[in-house]
Order: sequence, then structure tokens, then C-alpha cells
Amino acid sequence: MKRLTVGAAGVAAIAVALLAGGAARASVTVIGGGMAEDCSKAALSGKSDIQLEASCTKALEIEMLTSRDRAGTLVNRGVLKMRRLNWAGATKDFDEAVRVRPDMGEAYVNRGAVLIGEHHYAESLTDLNKGLQLGVEEPAKVYFNRALAYEGMDDEKSAYFDYQKAVELSPDWVAPKTELARFHVERKE
Repeated sequence: MKRLTVGAAGVAAIAVALLAGGAARASVTVIGGGMAEDCSKAALSGKSDIQLEASCTKALEIEMLTSRDRAGTLVNRGVLKMRRLNWAGATKDFDEAVRVRPDMGEAYVNRGAVLIGEHHYAESLTDLNKGLQLGVEEPAKVYFNRALAYEGMDDEKSAYFDYQKAVELSPDWVAPKTELARFHVERKE
């Protein structure tokens, strides 16, 4: 039998990871030019300033967008809001994205990330699992977020396996490797 322990930093690392931008956010690529594409690029690049959010809003108001691009622009604007810890605004955008395109996994994943940010770890699992079920462009981010949620619920074993899965899916991503380094696994006889 294996025993799993986590360093004393445990759950405190979750809060630090979230505040330092460690929580993984899933953006949606929107192409075709215009403000919606600019919004997509901003979300993908890690930016969060209010002017870029205004560009997303303008795209939603005046551009002719397919339902996929509308939902994607809502997700991207929500990501920009989430980076500034505007949980309520981000949730509103993710909820609207789900209404427009209930099959867009990124909307659920990000809504789950907001719940983690608000320390509603158990509640986040429903959205994170739904996002995985629907499929997302970067599943490693979902496993990373789910690991954060499991740690918040003191389920170190599940967290460990999800961090491992994130590394397996994205071997060059440093964040899950850093989190795994806190774990100590020993065989119990």
C-alpha cells in the first residue's frame, strides 16, 4: 500500500497559485480578424487589462459572430475578468457562453476555475468534469485545476494523480511539475 503526504505548504499553495496566476485558464481561439480575434489573442497571451476587456465587449456588441465565436469571445472576456479576480463578472460571461454553446468545454472549465478561486472546491468538480467530457483544447489545464480543487478538499491522492496527468499531457509545463515536487510517496508495507 502506498502512503501519500504533502508538504506543509499544502492548501496554502492553492491560494498562492491562484493569486500568482497559477490557476490554468482555458481560452478559445477566435479567428477571422476584428475585435473578437483581438480579444482571443489577449486571453491567449495572458493579458488582463481593462482596455482589452472593452474590446471584447465591443466585439460582442457590434460584430457579426457565429455562435461558436460569440461563446468563445464570452469565454475570453471572462478569462480577462478572472485574471483580475472579478469572479462575479467572469461567472456571468461563462454562464452566458454555456447558454450560447452548451457544448463548449472551455466555458465549463473556466467556470470551475472561478469556483476554485472562490474556494468552492467540491462544486468546481462538476464543471471541470463536464469540460473534460465535452473536450477542450488544453486538457492538461483541466487536470491541473481539478488537482487544485482536490487539494482544497484535502484529497491529496486524487490531486497527485491529476497533477501527474497534467504533466503527462503537457510535459513542458512547469506548474504541475512544481506542484508534484511537494508530494512524497512511499510504499507502506
